[in-house]
Amino acid sequence: MERIECRLTGCVVDFEQGKAIARIIAEADNPLATLMSWCDRDKGAHSPHCLQCEIKGEPGWEVYGRNHDGRVRISIDDDRFVFIYS
Repeated sequence: MERIECRLTGCVVDFEQGKAIARIIAEADNPLATLMSWCDRDKGAHSPHCLQCEIKGEPGWEVYGRNHDGRVRISIDDDRFVFIYS
């Protein structure tokens, strides 16, 4: 899976803004990219929500995204927000 790190300086983005940035990046080379999983560290929220466990040290939502055709992992501000797209 490709890993992209985005660090923003001079402004603070919220979850929806981070999601919009990630979508633009994911769709740059695949207009049909689909959001497979995500994490909002500020709120302690993630999706799929039912996955609460860790698998070999990785959060379940991240394993889910990778194992369901996750093509790119986009991190905003050192994993403050993470989005995995197909």
